[in-house]
This record gives sequence, C-alpha cells and structure tokens, in this order.
Amino acid sequence: MFLLLTALPLLAEAQTSVGVRGGVSLSSLSYRYALGRPVQFSDGISAQTYSFVIEHFGQKNAGVQFELQYITLGYSQENDQLMVNRTEMDYLKMPLLSNFYFGRSGRFHIKLGPHLGYLLNARDVTREFDVEEVELPTYGQAGDDPKRLMYGLSLGAGISKLFGKSTLAADGRFSYEFGDPESQDRIFDLNTTTIEITLTYLFQIRKGKWQN
Repeated sequence: MFLLLTALPLLAEAQTSVGVRGGVSLSSLSYRYALGRPVQFSDGISAQTYSFVIEHFGQKNAGVQFELQYITLGYSQENDQLMVNRTEMDYLKMPLLSNFYFGRSGRFHIKLGPHLGYLLNARDVTREFDVEEVELPTYGQAGDDPKRLMYGLSLGAGISKLFGKSTLAADGRFSYEFGDPESQDRIFDLNTTTIEITLTYLFQIRKGKWQN
C-alpha cells in the first residue's frame, strides 16, 4: 500500500498511453516425471494472444507497462505409435513491466518484470492414448483439478515508431513460469516457457510533465 501511495504522484505527472497488443505465442514444456529422473521435453503449441495495454512514463525514457493479456499455453505429446495427446490452457495474464526506451521517434525498448495469471479454461483438444508414468497427465478432464494461479517473469525487447500521439511497436518477449498446473503429484516437476512475437498500437491520452 505504501508503494502504491508513493507511486500515485508520479503516475499523475506521467505520460500515459493506452492501446492493444496482438500476435502469436509459442509455448514449450519440460518436465521430470519423478525425482531424480532426466528432464523430458514435449512439443509446444502456438496460438494467438491479445492484450489491453496501459503505458506510463514518469521520465522521458523510463516507465512502466501494465497489460491484461489473453494467452493460451499447452503441449502436444506423441507416443511410439504416433498417437497424439494435446492439451490447451487459456489464461488471463497480467504482466507489470519496467519499460526503457532508447532513441527519439524511432526507438529501441527493453521491458522486464513479473506477471501473474489465472487459468480460465483447460481442455484436451486431442486424447488418443492413455498416459503412462513417463508421460504428461491430462489437465482438461473431470477430476484433473489444475492449479489456477500462474506466476513468473517476462523479458522483452523490440523497436517502435512515433506518429504524433500514436506509437507502433514490434517486439519479442520471453516468459518463464515458476508455477505449474499440477495439483495431484502425478509428476514431480513441470516448467513452461513462452515466446511471443507481437505488434502493439498505443495512443497518448496524457502528456508527461517534460512535454508541457
């Protein structure tokens, strides 16, 4: 609460822009089915992702960015008989990123910070074989009861161009999840990483104090 009250005067004087972000995400998954066993890898999935974005700059080249993001993670796993199990999980993800720009109208940016998320829906898209100990369990069937909370870190970089009060940005982002959906100890460890390639459009709704 103290940090929020401290930040409010800075946000009141900040340059503020709002907009949308959209593109494609590619998630990949690694796991250990038991303690001491080697790490296994599964094929990831690609999906579209969308965000509502609020950007604040308390200084000319440094600020924060908050997003409400819809993103789909999951895996696709194939057995020796070439049968496929595919699971998808839809999240509402909320990154809060430090935001640093370098340049003037054409700029390079770096973004880094934590994210939280909530599982909206889990579904088995394809379920062609029964899993054994060394394979991933289901998360989209009755009784699976996946954990709802996601949390991790995100790091992104890209370029942007100013057009008056509008900004168009292209960037890549890498995210790592510290939590996993497993709630029944069916596997020992599960890690998800995500790469996103997106475009963002922002419109300035308030000038920064240095622009007056």
